[in-house]
Amino acid sequence: MESRIITPGPYRATKLWNELTKLFRAGMPLRKHRLHLKKYSNCYTASEAVDWLHELLRNNSNFGPEVTRQQTLQLLRKFLKNHVIEDIKGRWGGENLNDNSQLYRFPTTSPLKVVPSHPPFYKTNATRASTKSKGGFCECSKKMSKEKEILQLQGNTGQTDKEMPGVIPEGQTMHVRQVTQTDIEETWREIVLNHLQKILGLASLDEVLDFSQVIPQHILYNVRNVSKHGVVILQDKSEDLPHWVLSAMKCLANWPRNNDLTQPSYPGFERDVFKTIADYFLNLPEPLLTFEHYELFVNILGLLQPQLEQVAIEALQICCLFLPPSNRRKLQLLMRMISRISQNVDMPQLHEAMGTRMLVIQTFSRCILRCEKEADLDELLGTRLVSFMLDHQQEILQVPPYLRNAVDNHINHLQRVQITYPSTNINATVPMYAFCQQISTKEFEEQRVSVSQAAIAELLENIVEDKKLSVKDKRKKLKQFQKEYPEIYQNRFPMTDSEAKLFQDKPKIKPPMLITIKKPLKSLQKMQSLRY
Repeated sequence: MESRIITPGPYRATKLWNELTKLFRAGMPLRKHRLHLKKYSNCYTASEAVDWLHELLRNNSNFGPEVTRQQTLQLLRKFLKNHVIEDIKGRWGGENLNDNSQLYRFPTTSPLKVVPSHPPFYKTNATRASTKSKGGFCECSKKMSKEKEILQLQGNTGQTDKEMPGVIPEGQTMHVRQVTQTDIEETWREIVLNHLQKILGLASLDEVLDFSQVIPQHILYNVRNVSKHGVVILQDKSEDLPHWVLSAMKCLANWPRNNDLTQPSYPGFERDVFKTIADYFLNLPEPLLTFEHYELFVNILGLLQPQLEQVAIEALQICCLFLPPSNRRKLQLLMRMISRISQNVDMPQLHEAMGTRMLVIQTFSRCILRCEKEADLDELLGTRLVSFMLDHQQEILQVPPYLRNAVDNHINHLQRVQITYPSTNINATVPMYAFCQQISTKEFEEQRVSVSQAAIAELLENIVEDKKLSVKDKRKKLKQFQKEYPEIYQNRFPMTDSEAKLFQDKPKIKPPMLITIKKPLKSLQKMQSLRY
């Protein structure tokens, strides 16, 4: 039974649990074992289960190669607690499972977790929900309808403010849109949410996001109040990291250059500093990505595939802008530190049995991502996310330029647009909105699928046309693509011959046997001519 990618959507963690349960039951080898002079069939030892499940997790694209044997053992304990497995005497419900020769088996029925048929709906998102239809985003107000009518009338004249600057026809009034701080904040909020929905490919963000937790003031602060390195600068220093933590982090990040004579120097000093930093972050009341955004970041994990790496980076860039400024600053400083020490060849070994990269991922994953109510896959999901963020922390924790450009363009539009309409008793400034045509849910789904498939098909064409790839690498990438997206691959290569044509340009070498055969024939002909 092959593993499949659990794509973004509601209850993704539950779906991942059920997927692992099915794979484990379908693939775990069962055989006879002897215990206390008695034979048991269709069972396995705890160590055998750890070996097999560890290999499965490491090769599963939903988790990745960073999964440790200890994490696999923790997952098996969760399986025992939830009656996915039981010991040879039928006992389950606890977590007393060790990496040894104790025998276990599968129960007759495996209790998969129930995935609700209706997606979660956050009651606190009334503000955005009231202005959002099922098919897309749409502003609904009388003021908007009036403005649209005015703009249509203005457009029918065939004249624009660029063509007739400063000219106000007789009997008409001009209103210039005044852009306020609230306009700027809401523009950022709506643009990042629209981009995020497009990236995740969801019909609605209601399924994974509590809109009351998307605070526009946080987004704007995280964009504007930054140092030259892009790190958030806090005006309220009481929310910042304590001075002693910052000093400890600076010490490890610059090791050994920052280890001057004013600091202690003894064997194991760097391990004590690391433990001090870890203790501070692990004792924070909530993870840096916050409890409220747990479901959102778990869904982004569905994008951590080789073909969608850049898409995942863009999604994380947006979601990290939602964080409170103090959380974003702590996350930036922490990721910069662990990135430096994991690449520092001069750093002494911080753990006897674990490499530095694996150590920092295992240590800090829980203080970066975890559920408020302890979830069975928290540790594995946190490890997967922190591993990816560690490799791309510089890109993820910066503000995407395309978002800045989109916001600037919209603000400039608001500032330059002028509305003229027949004089009335209304003297108030008429607000400007962006209008879109409302579509049905079915149309939205069709558009979403077609756009996604077009992008993936374009990726396939790039692999096919890439002349820099060797034949071996191209075959490998095509095989991986065929496994992940069989339907799109079948459309591109409907016949086996069409795929084979890609590799027919190699020069053909004439078989040497043809040359050796001709020489005996000529000599034989000469001998026959001599006879006659």
